[in-house]
Amino acid sequence: MRVVLLSLTLGTPTAAWEATVGQICTLSHVTDTAEIFLTYDPAKPLYTLSVTRKTEGWTNTPWFAMRFEGPNPIEIATPHHVLSDGASSLTVTDTGFGNVLDGLEYNLTAYAFTQDRVSEFPLNGAAPQVRIFRECAGAQLS
Repeated sequence: MRVVLLSLTLGTPTAAWEATVGQICTLSHVTDTAEIFLTYDPAKPLYTLSVTRKTEGWTNTPWFAMRFEGPNPIEIATPHHVLSDGASSLTVTDTGFGNVLDGLEYNLTAYAFTQDRVSEFPLNGAAPQVRIFRECAGAQLS
């Protein structure tokens, strides 16, 4: 029985950063408590970033921020975010996400937070996937 359980555990894929390239490109990562999901639509051009919490949802606050800790720390904030899916998802859209992508690519940990909620995302393995996302259909970064 232990051998079966061990083989199931070893055969289970670990959560990893993943980029997909297509008409709309994506970059995502899932943890035990939250998911971060970025999209880029070259036809618009428009970026979206959604952070979905699996347990306690987001509350309506005047700002949303991200902090990236590591060798190239960055902190950015915006009052332009919306809640959806019963407040479990928080989304920001913009025509440029250069600072977000720099934070994800060149640091060790990302924190998505408001005044009273925080979600943490380890960035190990993110850099190669961020580079794939950046190259998506000639994405223009600002």
